[in-house]
Amino acid sequence: MKNIYLIGFMGCGKTSSGKKLSKLLKVPFLDTDQMIVAQAGKKIPDIFLEEGEEAFRRRETEVFRKLAEEQKEGAVISCGGGAALREENVALMKQGGLVVMLTASSKTIYNRVKGGHNRPLLEGRMSVEGIEELMQGRLPFYEKAADLKIPTDRLRCIQVAKNIAKAVKTRESRLDS
Repeated sequence: MKNIYLIGFMGCGKTSSGKKLSKLLKVPFLDTDQMIVAQAGKKIPDIFLEEGEEAFRRRETEVFRKLAEEQKEGAVISCGGGAALREENVALMKQGGLVVMLTASSKTIYNRVKGGHNRPLLEGRMSVEGIEELMQGRLPFYEKAADLKIPTDRLRCIQVAKNIAKAVKTRESRLDS
């Protein structure tokens, strides 16, 4: 099995659904944000505050390089919301896997993330409108990178995971025939 990279805007369910998907497929679950935190020895908001977004993005690309070199057996990989903004990251994902875009409306995302404080790019934008504005700027990057798109509005994580597994199997069987 190839790696399955989950991309999309923050709060669309990449981590929660990814964990369920990894259990369904019996493969490891990896989270690029957690890998960055482990490598940096500090939380993401602290990286943004102390080093800036560009330094965070460089760390993120290093993680994708490492995954491309080392993760050959197949895993479910939850990617940070901005991972698809860099062409190099997308190329590294496609080199070793399938890129699945999870989608949700800005209202759904707002309801999912409004209580959290671990989202530096939403500082001063924590509203449906602020999320929509940031999301619209990223949407073309997500769409260009995606091999598959899965909506997550009104679905439980296990339903999203099952939908991804079904779509991946359908896609693989089409490629085999």
